[in-house]
Amino acid sequence: MGQARSEHGLGIALVAAAAIAWSTAPFFTRLLPFDPWTILFWRGLFGGSLITVLLVLMQGPAALRQLVVPGRGGLLVAALSATGMISFIPALQMTNVMNVAVLIATQPFVAAALAWLWRGEAATWRTLIASLVAFAGVVITVGGIRSGADISGVALSCLMVLAISAMTVVVRRHRETSMVAAAALSNFIGSLVSLPLAHDIAHIGGHNLAILAMFGCLQVALGLTFYMLGSRLLPSGQASLIATLETPLMAFWIWVGFGEVPAAHALIGGALVIGAVVADIAGDARTRRSGT
Repeated sequence: MGQARSEHGLGIALVAAAAIAWSTAPFFTRLLPFDPWTILFWRGLFGGSLITVLLVLMQGPAALRQLVVPGRGGLLVAALSATGMISFIPALQMTNVMNVAVLIATQPFVAAALAWLWRGEAATWRTLIASLVAFAGVVITVGGIRSGADISGVALSCLMVLAISAMTVVVRRHRETSMVAAAALSNFIGSLVSLPLAHDIAHIGGHNLAILAMFGCLQVALGLTFYMLGSRLLPSGQASLIATLETPLMAFWIWVGFGEVPAAHALIGGALVIGAVVADIAGDARTRRSGT
């Protein structure tokens, strides 16, 4: 029981760290004046390379075989992850960043629904209520999807949410699969798909190359590795709920990097999101203690 509680706490910490890493995406995207496919190519190349290094450090050189023979579960996770990543950057460039954020907030519901339909894994009422509060907080933060928002950006955001939600369920289903290898493979798949469409791939310059390296290593490699390791230790709905911390943090990084002070409604909405996540984690901890 103590080991299970320890693993659960580790899962919460890892998914929260992933949300922090993922939230930096709009910050890096705003710094890069390139088409989305060029960004995706270089980001995936740097991200996949760092995850591969982490894989070797964690499991030894023999683990590289898992990149070539990932198994059914690993290949499915890599494909879903790559789909989410390929959708994300174009969505950020096609519509307002906060429009993407409000759709990301639906992920706990989508993940919980998929987990229930596929695995019969029902989320607790506490997590469902917390997810609803978090979603309300995001709606307040972004003010809803503005009229005239580019439909392609919204559609890509929906595809990203569906892919990442499905990936969350698959990760928990295939706990025996090396998810670190799957994370590396997903980045390389993203780069491969982006290569024919990248117009500025050879004209980025040293400064922008450094930004792309940080984008790939910090936002993608660490975020995806933390999430895949952490989500296998948590119920799918709870993992997705904790990941919604990404939304209010997006505004924080834009404030830090570009001096754009969040409006009052953004602060109120962000507080609701963070409060909902903290309340769910605290309630879960109390339940686990009372069950010992």
